[in-house]
Amino acid sequence: MKYLVSIFFLLFTFVGMAQEDEKKPTIEKPRFKIIKDTVILDGKRTVMTDTIYLDTQNEIKRSADEVLPQLDSLKTAPENNPLQKVNESYVLLDNQMAAEIDSLWLRELGGEELFDTIHKEISELKYEPVVYQELPTDTLKARLARLNAKTPFNIEYNPSLESVIRRFLKRRKKSMERLMKISQYYFPMFEQELANHNIPLEVKYLAIVESALNPRARSRVGATGLWQFMYQTGKMYDLNVSSYVDDRQDPEKSTVAACKYLASLYKIFGDWDLALAAYNSGPGNVSKAIRRSGGYENYWNIRPNLPRETAGYLPAFLATMYIFEYAEEHGFQVDKIEVPHFATDTIRVKQLLTFDQISEVLNVKVEDIQFFNPAYKLDIIPHIKGRDYTLRLPVQEVGKFVNNEEAIYALAKEELAKREKPLPQLFEMDKRTRYRVQKGDYLGKIARRFGVRVSDIKRWNGLRSNRLRIGQRLTIYPKKPGFAIKKPSQKEKNTNNAKTYTVKSGDSLWSIAQKFPGVSVKNIQKWNDIRGNKLKPGMKLKVSK
Repeated sequence: MKYLVSIFFLLFTFVGMAQEDEKKPTIEKPRFKIIKDTVILDGKRTVMTDTIYLDTQNEIKRSADEVLPQLDSLKTAPENNPLQKVNESYVLLDNQMAAEIDSLWLRELGGEELFDTIHKEISELKYEPVVYQELPTDTLKARLARLNAKTPFNIEYNPSLESVIRRFLKRRKKSMERLMKISQYYFPMFEQELANHNIPLEVKYLAIVESALNPRARSRVGATGLWQFMYQTGKMYDLNVSSYVDDRQDPEKSTVAACKYLASLYKIFGDWDLALAAYNSGPGNVSKAIRRSGGYENYWNIRPNLPRETAGYLPAFLATMYIFEYAEEHGFQVDKIEVPHFATDTIRVKQLLTFDQISEVLNVKVEDIQFFNPAYKLDIIPHIKGRDYTLRLPVQEVGKFVNNEEAIYALAKEELAKREKPLPQLFEMDKRTRYRVQKGDYLGKIARRFGVRVSDIKRWNGLRSNRLRIGQRLTIYPKKPGFAIKKPSQKEKNTNNAKTYTVKSGDSLWSIAQKFPGVSVKNIQKWNDIRGNKLKPGMKLKVSK
């Protein structure tokens, strides 16, 4: 009996606790909105949102697996389907953090930071011995001998090359792994063009030394793209530059140009080591180094007479070749690239489109579009009569674009019509301009006139200070829309005969304007580029157009 009472007491206690728990308020857990369905209906974009709230992030994937088949069945079933006329619909199912991580894979691979690091290291290469026990000298000699036997480059062992290889292995393993991953995208395309021009396939490693495989890389002297073309050299090989497009940043076009240029340099020197040195510093510097060395034609013999950067150029190239060829032996861990080059395709664009418009309709991240289309400087694909501009995308996205092409163009046209501010006018970059410094000029004023930076003008002209003298001639490469130097018309030439007035003591802009009928103070300020009202005796002013 005693035990039965105890059991009943315990049962009563548990029931009471359960009832108390039921009375406690429920704490609402975080919820996540995960579905957004964008469709194109009768040529118009329609956004339909089917919101699903989940209690935890861990339930997102499970719920997605349950929801997606239901949405797919709704879209494909013609009966009782309000979206029968939809060309194609796209479902976004993701959480923000995951989406941001995924969008970074392309930008993380290359980048300006890696380009700057490699460029600096090559120009400042040191050749003192480096301790790296994982690579004995005898092993390195044997591997270099095998490379030397199968390539046209002179890869014989020497202490300087050993120093560079060991330095790269010791200090740049992570960056090399990044480059190995991105090379999976570019190298197949490089190899195809190199083979077409009968150039050794190993030259593909040159793009790593030149740009760290960053198609938008730009050196301090203006060399641009994967193959670092200067403006004038690029023009020689049909790489055009405008305010919208820089063909030097186009992977396919610049690779063709680089192959043509390298083939021509090999014809001159008959040696691939010297051809690469000439690619970096110009044929003239290589020929001067040959003369100064006493007639030697071996790169390692003329290296002391080459510019500092070129002296480290070929060792860096050969070290990169070695590391890529023996990556497995050195334990490099390289992930497969998400979208290889052969899994992309191009579409000829029939009207002006912005990357934002493409991204919005196809649900492709702008960063990804930028990666596949680096030649478009303003994230705008122009449309110009007589020229073909293309959009490169992963193959599956190309299909979506083609299937909805008319609707995409209609939406883009409608959006552009609503813009408050028009898009920049297309401006073709021409050959360099020679500008003569005039009275009242200063670097900031000249830079604004041509749409460039003061630092650019100083670099192009070797200026160490901001001082200018009247009559001094400056070399300028206009860069932005609307800053081209126009050839003066006959009417403009006649302005050289404009009337002038020499300022006297006590003169003011107002008093001078009164002496010339129809001339205002603002006219004089505009014709003479004067901002204030201060005048100096002896100053000559234009007082007519």
